Amino acid sequence: MSMQMNEADSVMKVAEWQQTYYASDSGIQSGATTVQDDESSTDYSGCKKYIGSITTSTNATPTSATAGVGGSTATGVLESPTDLEAQYSLTRAQRVRAAMFPETLVEGEAAMPVQSDPTQQSNVQRLAEPSQLLKTAIVHLINYQDDAELATRAVPELTKLLADDDPVVVNKAAVIVNQLTRKEASRRVLVQSPALVGAVVRTMTIAVDLETARCAASVLHSLSHQSEGLMAIFKSGGIPALVRMLSSPVESVLFYAITTLHNLLLHQEGAKMAVRLADGLQRMVPLLKKSNPKFLAITTDCLQLLSYGNQESKLIILANGGPEGLVFIMRNYNYEKLLWTTSRVLKVLSVCPSNKPAIVEAGGMQALGQHLTGSSQRLIQNCLWTLRNLSDAATKQEGLDGLLQILVTQLGSDDVNMLTCATGILSNLTCNNSRNKTLVTQYGGVEALIHAVLRAGEKEDVAEPAVCALRHLTSRHQDAELAQNAVRLHYGIPAVVKLLGQPHYWPVVKATIGLIRNLALCPANQTPLREASAIPRLVKLLLKAHQDTQRHASSAQQTYQDGVRMEEIVEGCTGALHILARDPINRGEIASMQTIPLFVQLLYSYVENVKRVSAGLLCELALDKQSAELIDAEGASAPLMELLHSNNEGIATYAAAVLFRISEDKSSDYRKRVSVELTHSLFKHDPAAWEMAHTAVPLEPTYLADDLNSSYHPYGYADLPLDTLPLDPDLHDPYMSDMTYDPRQAYPEPL
Repeated sequence: MSMQMNEADSVMKVAEWQQTYYASDSGIQSGATTVQDDESSTDYSGCKKYIGSITTSTNATPTSATAGVGGSTATGVLESPTDLEAQYSLTRAQRVRAAMFPETLVEGEAAMPVQSDPTQQSNVQRLAEPSQLLKTAIVHLINYQDDAELATRAVPELTKLLADDDPVVVNKAAVIVNQLTRKEASRRVLVQSPALVGAVVRTMTIAVDLETARCAASVLHSLSHQSEGLMAIFKSGGIPALVRMLSSPVESVLFYAITTLHNLLLHQEGAKMAVRLADGLQRMVPLLKKSNPKFLAITTDCLQLLSYGNQESKLIILANGGPEGLVFIMRNYNYEKLLWTTSRVLKVLSVCPSNKPAIVEAGGMQALGQHLTGSSQRLIQNCLWTLRNLSDAATKQEGLDGLLQILVTQLGSDDVNMLTCATGILSNLTCNNSRNKTLVTQYGGVEALIHAVLRAGEKEDVAEPAVCALRHLTSRHQDAELAQNAVRLHYGIPAVVKLLGQPHYWPVVKATIGLIRNLALCPANQTPLREASAIPRLVKLLLKAHQDTQRHASSAQQTYQDGVRMEEIVEGCTGALHILARDPINRGEIASMQTIPLFVQLLYSYVENVKRVSAGLLCELALDKQSAELIDAEGASAPLMELLHSNNEGIATYAAAVLFRISEDKSSDYRKRVSVELTHSLFKHDPAAWEMAHTAVPLEPTYLADDLNSSYHPYGYADLPLDTLPLDPDLHDPYMSDMTYDPRQAYPEPL
C-alpha cells in the first residue's frame, strides 16, 4: 500500500513539475520526439522553438494540462510520433531540394538557413552551384542521347526525301537536315552517313529554289567543322558543287560556300588540287570586288592557300585581275585581318616574275607602304617582305618618297627581320635611280645605314644590302659627294674596311669593295682609307681571288664562292686600287707591295673588264718613274701594244697612256715606233685622243654601275628560289645569283 502511494505521489509530482516549468509534455511520459522548426532561428539566445508533442513559445504563458494516474495525456499533444518522423524527413528533403532544384520548392516556403555566420556560406550553399551544373550536365546528356537517337532514325528517311521529285518535299527535307546539324549529337550521326551527305550535295547542285540551296549549303558548312564531315564532303564530290555556289546571287550561300571551301583547304588533304581542277580560282578572284571585309578575309586566305607553291595558280590569279583587286583592298580597307590575309597573298605573288610587275603597276608599293606605321606587327612584317620582293621591279617607280622616308626610319629597328627587309628595299630602290638616291641621302639614310652595318655584326642578311645601298648612295647623283663625305663624318670607313677581313662572306666582300671604290673618289677619304688598312686588305683579297681563278684556268668552268665569281673580286679589287692610286702616297704603297707583276699579268685576262681596270691602274702607277720602269721590265709593252687595237675605247686609251709614259726614257727610234703605232691604231679617227694620253688624264671607270645585288637571302627563308632580280643595262657582267624566298607558314592559321 505504501509503495502504491509512493508511485501516486511520483506521478503527481511529475505533473506539477510539468505545469510549473513547461506546461507541456516533457517527453518523459509520452516519449515524443523533438525536432527543430524550419522557421526557427539558429541563434541560441532563448528564442529557439521546438516542435514536440506540444508546440510552445518561450515567451508564452504556460497552458494547463491534466494528468492522471497510470499515464495522463497533455491537452497540447498535436501529432503522433510517426507523423513527427515524417515531418522531420520531409524537412531534410526540402533542404536538399532547395540547394539542387530550388524551382521545385512550394511558393512561400524556404530551406532552413544553417550557417552560424551570415558572412560565410554554408556547405549547402557551397554545393548549390556545382549541383546546378551537375543537373544541367545530366539534362544535356539526356538531350544528347535523345538527339542522337532521333537523328539515327531520321537519316534513312531524310535521304530518300532529299531525292524526291517534288521540290517542296526536297525543301522541307533540307530544312529538317539543316536543323539537325545545329546540334552536336545529331550532327555526328549525319556525318557518319555518306549517303545523306551525298544527297545534300546533289540537292545543292540541282536546287531550283534559292532557299533549298541555302539550306543545303548551310548543312555542308556545319559538317565542315568536323574532320569526319570534311572527309564526307570531299568523298561525296562536294568541292565542285561548292565552287559552283560561288556564283550564287545569295550572300548567305556565298558565305557558306567560301567558308566550307576554306575549311577544306585548311584541313582536308587533296582539297587544294580538287579546287584548282574545279576552276575554283577563276570563281574566287572576282569575289575580291565584294565589300564585306570578313568575307574578303576568308576569300583572300583561300587564294593564299591555293597559290602558295603553285606557279600555275599564280598565273591564273594574274589572268583574272587578282593583283589589281588585292592592291585595291590594301589601299581602301582598314580591317586588320583582311589586310593581313591580303598581304600574305601579295607576298606569295611577289615571287612570281609575271605577277611582280603587275602588282607594282597597280600601285602595290604605295599601298603596302601605307601600312608600315600601323600597330599590327604581323601586317608590317608581311608588307615589308612583300616590298622586299617587289623592290627590284620598282626601281623606276615614282611616288615613293613617303615609303623611302619610312624605310630610313625603320633602319633604327632592333628587329632583324625588319632590318633585313628595310636595307634590302632601300638597296633596290636606290639602284640606278638618282632621285631616290638623293631623297634617301637627304633623309639621313647614310648615317642610318652605317649604324645598321655596325649593329649587323655577322648577320650577312643585313650587312650586304646595307653596304649595297651605301654603294648606290655614294655614286652617280647630285648628292653623291655629300654621301661620300657623310660616310667618313659618321665614322663609317673603319667599319666598312673591316668587312674585308676574315672570315670572307663573298657577297658582302664584293659589295664592300665597290663601296670603297666609290669612297675613294672623294679626295678627303683617301687618307682615312689608307689609315684603315684598306690597301693591304684589297691586295690580299686580289691575290687570293687571282690564285683561285688560276687554279681553274684550265677548265671552262668559272670559280664561284658563296655565289660570287672570283673574276668579279679580281676586277673589283683592281678597280678600287686604281682609284686609290690617284693619291701619291697610296700609289707608292701599292707599288711597294710588289703588285706590278700581277697587274701586268692581268692584262692577259680573258675578262675584258679585268683588262681595262688593270690598264687603268698601271696608267696611274706609271706616273712614278720607278714604277714605269718596273712596268716596262715586266714586259708590259707587248700586251699593251695588243690592247691598242681593242674595241673598248677605255682599254685602248689606258694602254696608249701607259705606253707613252714608259717610252719617255727610251731611244728616239723606240718613241717614234710607239708614236706611229698609236697614230695608226688608236688616234687616226680621234685627234684629241693623243692629247688625252699625252696629258695622262685618267678616264672615269664605268664598270661599277649600280646593280641589283640579289645574292643575299631574306632572313629565315632560303628554301624556294626567287627569280633573279633584273640587272642594270649598263652592268658589265650578266651574272647575278638567285635570291631565295617564298614564305612558308604553318597552317591552319585562324582568321
